[in-house]
Amino acid sequence: MKQAFQKYIPFAPLKMEQRKWPNQQITQAPVWCSVDLRDGNQALVDPMNVQEKLELFHTLVDTGVKEIEVGFPSASETEYEFLRALIDGGHIPEDVTIQVLVQARPHLIQKTFEAIDGAKHVIFHFYNSTSTLQRKVVFKTDMDGVIKIAVDAAKLIYELSQPAIAKGMDLRYEYSPESFMGTEMDNAVEICAQVLDALHATEDKKVVLNLPTTVENCLPNYFADEIEYFVSKLPGRERAVISLHPHNDRGTGVATAELGLLAGAERIEATLFGNGERTGNVDMVTLALNMYTQGIDPKLDFSDMNKIREVYERVTKMKVGPRQPYAGELVFTAFSGSHQDAINKGTQYMEQTNSPYWEIPYLPIDPADLGRQYEPIVRINSQSGKGGAAFVMHTNFGFDLPKAMQPEFGYIVQKETERIGTELKPERIYQLFKEEYLDAQTPYQLIRHSFMESTGEDLSNPHVVFKGTLRHKDTVFEVEGEGNGPIDAFFNAIHGQKMDRFTFVDYKEHAVTKGSDSMAVAYIQLRDAKGKTIFGVGMSHNINLAPLKGILSAINRSVSSK
Repeated sequence: MKQAFQKYIPFAPLKMEQRKWPNQQITQAPVWCSVDLRDGNQALVDPMNVQEKLELFHTLVDTGVKEIEVGFPSASETEYEFLRALIDGGHIPEDVTIQVLVQARPHLIQKTFEAIDGAKHVIFHFYNSTSTLQRKVVFKTDMDGVIKIAVDAAKLIYELSQPAIAKGMDLRYEYSPESFMGTEMDNAVEICAQVLDALHATEDKKVVLNLPTTVENCLPNYFADEIEYFVSKLPGRERAVISLHPHNDRGTGVATAELGLLAGAERIEATLFGNGERTGNVDMVTLALNMYTQGIDPKLDFSDMNKIREVYERVTKMKVGPRQPYAGELVFTAFSGSHQDAINKGTQYMEQTNSPYWEIPYLPIDPADLGRQYEPIVRINSQSGKGGAAFVMHTNFGFDLPKAMQPEFGYIVQKETERIGTELKPERIYQLFKEEYLDAQTPYQLIRHSFMESTGEDLSNPHVVFKGTLRHKDTVFEVEGEGNGPIDAFFNAIHGQKMDRFTFVDYKEHAVTKGSDSMAVAYIQLRDAKGKTIFGVGMSHNINLAPLKGILSAINRSVSSK
């Protein structure tokens, strides 16, 4: 490759002294047209059969797509049969328009009209290639010859459509100058203007002018210049709906579409998950949800993303990549410790502030909006940090670990991931938590206990007496202590039993289940004689007993570690 790059001809951008599109904003959804059943289907190793196409058609309808290109009925018998199955089987809702594609060739146009007989709402989409390269290499003709092909086809289509329209068909026209991106813009304007005239386009009967990025061969901003130039030069602009059909050869199909919308386009032809020839078409899911994250209603419903993905993968035999925007298995997953910590804090912030806005770092969209609220956002491997384990414990099991405790438990989890070398599932993380804290019941155990509480007449100055029986290995002994509350009384009671080297630092308690019989969990922080901090956790239906178990958990963990 050191010298081979020199054989490529760089794209020559338009010379535009002023451009308006950089200052524009996308404020509303475009008209969406799915080409999954045509462009997407022809790109499959094993094209879909009629039943598979029917299932995908209904999935697109359920998603809210109102214009669907259903095939190239003059190209194959399967395409023709599918179109007839849609029409004769009554599968097309009243508010959905089917679109058929045909080359600008008379005999194919005639067969396509036969195929759409009986349909209510149809877009008749015809095309011919106009690019400099195609004219030179494929058709060996000049621009006048290419224009004649398009205009002759437009006149024939207009003529043949009149009987169908007279019978009540709502029939609209669409023309694509194929390889628009590689066509001289003045030539593109000229051919489209003549097609509009041949189709008798008016402001009330607009024609869709679809401007395809058939092969993506320039930067998205250059394409936006082309669209702005085309729109500004097209005679009778009000007679046309400007549509885009971006492919993804450079991997910038989404950017090309977005900048094209800024430049004046109103309609997008796209496919679910970007399926299509070569590197595919623009991804409708990504494009629509990009708008959604900017507070714009895309007019499409992806609230059950898993189902849409399952249908797509099954009928096309294609796979959605794990990092595919919005839809991939791992796009809402964070392994990085810093990412996990920020997501954890963002979740806490939204709970604490009741913010009406989505404000969680690293997650541009709420997974719940796509029906993915039950999938793990934070997953734990050796790259994860202290916040990740705490997030899993909170999200999956309802434990709200104190911030000071998170590094200790995070270290325990990280050591386990390094030991096994793979990701830890939430159930294993809970098991580690249980083994380390809740099951720390030796050498000290509380066998039985009682509290006696008294207060002054105004309920002030509470006084609590604790009495209990403890076991240390094989020794059973009685303890008694007083304090201003159950925890203080218990801690004072055990101080005289070789546990006086511990100092009480802090505790936190909350419910992990709802209802009158809810389970309480208490997190206890102690400090030993050497100044080392140790945590313990206790659980009980009795809110007075949970912290006592937590204290013994911390002491047992400290003793066991030595």
